[in-house]
Amino acid sequence: MTILDRQSAGGASSPELAPLDLTGVDRGQAESWLASMSLIRQFETVAEPLVMAGKIPGGMHSAIGQEATAVGVISALAEGDIVTGTHRSHHVTLAKGLPPREVMAELYGKATGSLGGRGGHMHLADVGRGHFGSNGIVGAGLGLALGAALGSSVGHRGQVAVGFFGDGAANIGRVWEYVNLAVVWQLPLVVVCENNLYAVETPYAQVTGGGDIAARARGFGLPAEKVDGQDVAAMHRAAAAAVQRARAGGGPTFIESLTYRLGGHDVGDRETYRTREEVERWRAAQDPVLRLAAAAQLAGLLSADDVAAALAAAEKAVAEAVEYAEASPFPDPGTLLTGVTATDLRIRSNP
Repeated sequence: MTILDRQSAGGASSPELAPLDLTGVDRGQAESWLASMSLIRQFETVAEPLVMAGKIPGGMHSAIGQEATAVGVISALAEGDIVTGTHRSHHVTLAKGLPPREVMAELYGKATGSLGGRGGHMHLADVGRGHFGSNGIVGAGLGLALGAALGSSVGHRGQVAVGFFGDGAANIGRVWEYVNLAVVWQLPLVVVCENNLYAVETPYAQVTGGGDIAARARGFGLPAEKVDGQDVAAMHRAAAAAVQRARAGGGPTFIESLTYRLGGHDVGDRETYRTREEVERWRAAQDPVLRLAAAAQLAGLLSADDVAAALAAAEKAVAEAVEYAEASPFPDPGTLLTGVTATDLRIRSNP
């Protein structure tokens, strides 16, 4: 069932849905957030079966359920600000404004993709649009964001960088080295941990000493808070405060987004590490797209027709993206070495 089907079936009016506080949110914001989150949901929903059909090579990590985190944070940024992501970053990429047809073509490995078909689903980027790259190395994307924040600081460019990573990376040493440097150098960096409760198949609570990622961050001396990651308005408020602090020279902020992926770790995951009932509880009460749709209608910001129109527009955009990717050519094999660099070590028989 797609998000449009659930909306049409009354999903957005379910009494089980947790409420959102939209105080201070105007119609334009609600409309923009819903459009972006619906696009992400539809993109992931359509892309998953394309992986199983062999159209998209290399597997895929869907961000269904985590849309509010990306949209809430990135909507608080200025146009020239910078983001980096993880192996699960379609939501970050689309929220940053990359056209869905370029992203879909990249997943297909086509020449018209955002990186010419060379990056694939785990390595999406568009430096010109401020997306410095998603990354298949756990926790490494935060290092790219740290470098971007350092460059902004040294060059007095006024940009803020946001680095997303998951709860699994919260147990990787390099993540805390990045946080430490950001504090020591007081960099304009917003550190966003997407805690979706599982590091691949391992519950984070079983492998996280102390059991509290935000509390661990506070030990490095920067503001750190937990935020409902299924609430786009809450994420936006937290991110806006962090961005304002960073831009004013106040240094980095750590945000732990309490979120949940409604799908498996990757496409084809049998999900033997959690129960179907757990997933359905989250889907019924915490679906971030339906929570926003319901709250916006309750607050009088959007009508049912507005919501249906947003969801239909997302379906149309993604259908066009698939058509574009299908019709696009693969990269010319003659360009195989384009963009490849190497250092001549002058060893063995090298001249």
